[in-house]
Amino acid sequence: MSSDYGYGLWALAGFDSLLVIVFAVSFFHPANRRDWRALGGFAAFIVALFSEMYGYPLTIYLLSGALGSKLGLGHSSGHLWNDLIGWQGDPHLSPFHLASYVLILGGFLLISAAWRVLLPAQQAGELAVGGAPMRASATPSIPGSC
Repeated sequence: MSSDYGYGLWALAGFDSLLVIVFAVSFFHPANRRDWRALGGFAAFIVALFSEMYGYPLTIYLLSGALGSKLGLGHSSGHLWNDLIGWQGDPHLSPFHLASYVLILGGFLLISAAWRVLLPAQQAGELAVGGAPMRASATPSIPGSC
């Protein structure tokens, strides 16, 4: 495991947050109170995202008292499940990371399959109610969903 300190880059977190928020404002021009509220929620999400990435992850902060010295402060320690199960190798090749790669690929394939159904329905101004993606992901308790 690497011993480099991967957190505490608050200037980078602030700069990146500001950059993304200004970029969003340049496309989304708030006109009323509701628009400003939506933009504020987005800005809060972006600040939280970059604070977690470059500042200090909230999960590690909350669990550091209980887990103590088992958690380090390097980049590899940000992969919390690896520390908890004792994985010693590269965290990007751990079983959890590999499973996440498979799930992400499955999500992209599902979006791709749904796109073939959703795009024509949207262009026709209709509701998309069929197709393989709907049958695979619809809730059976909703009438007409399967």
